[in-house]
Amino acid sequence: MKPNQKLAHQRLSVLELAQTLGSVSEACKRKGMTRTMFYEYKKRFAEQGIEGLKDLPPIPKSHPFTTPHEVVERIKALALEHPAWGCNRLEALLMAEGRRLSAPTIQEILNKHGLGSRYDRWLALEQQRAAEGVELNAEQTALLEKMNPQYKERHVESSAPGQLLSQDIYQVGIIKGVGKVYLHSVVDTFSSHGFGFLHTSKQPEAAVAVLHNDVLPFYASKKLNVSAVLTDNGREYCGTDAHPFQIYLDLNDIEHRTTQVRRPQTNGFVERFHRTVQEEFIQTAFRQRVYLTLDELQADLDDWLVFYNTQRPHLGYRNMGRKPIETIDQFCTQLRQNKTKSVQQES
Repeated sequence: MKPNQKLAHQRLSVLELAQTLGSVSEACKRKGMTRTMFYEYKKRFAEQGIEGLKDLPPIPKSHPFTTPHEVVERIKALALEHPAWGCNRLEALLMAEGRRLSAPTIQEILNKHGLGSRYDRWLALEQQRAAEGVELNAEQTALLEKMNPQYKERHVESSAPGQLLSQDIYQVGIIKGVGKVYLHSVVDTFSSHGFGFLHTSKQPEAAVAVLHNDVLPFYASKKLNVSAVLTDNGREYCGTDAHPFQIYLDLNDIEHRTTQVRRPQTNGFVERFHRTVQEEFIQTAFRQRVYLTLDELQADLDDWLVFYNTQRPHLGYRNMGRKPIETIDQFCTQLRQNKTKSVQQES
């Protein structure tokens, strides 16, 4: 006999004992059952027979403390509408709407739906904006600008790899016997593909070196052109007509754009890249190893850049989880397919 059937017969025996004794209280006392339970089982037996005495299966989402679906959806909507707000402020806002939920409950709901932190809400907003093209309010925009420096440069759009590159300089640290070390970095605004060249100088010649040795050869291998480079208006990039950096760009037919500010100021793409280099490479590298030469550090940086460009997924609104090299290769594949179709149509 199955456990549920055995339990039903035990409850039936209580009903029969009460009828035999003529006393509900005595029967309940002997069988260890309350009078409330006795009358509940008696009613169910009268309506459904022996099946009514079995334990009923739980009703999905019927727990008395389950938050209604419409309230959950409202919490999700408010979390995205006010992405910088914590659960206490959301609790107060819901209370003003006549919905009483505790802050821990709100946090649990947000965690369950992948919106538990500001980082999660930032990613959700970027994905929503990219997929649905929703109009962001001022508060949402402020969070995106804070969380993703690239978003500050959203007016600087590029539709192809190499169409616009961002370049800047970042002081990495000091190597004993070498001196200050600077990272001359370049980031593709279409794919976030990054390049880095370490040097002890901030002079224009070092800024030219990263373009000549790393950037232009890479895009040439992909059969892509570099159209423009965006920098700040620092001395390493701007000057007279004889400035080495500007001469190099002119010789390679590359447009030079500068950020429209009165003082040298980085742009969002490189700012994001520098923060990633600092957090994911520099802090770890200098803890694990004592560098004696610049070449040693450059070798490790080159290895990390391979990881950054070809193995590390980028969750921003441009790559949407793809790796930078995947975004570039995807564009090149689509470009070849379009050219093939054009040739076929002409023939």
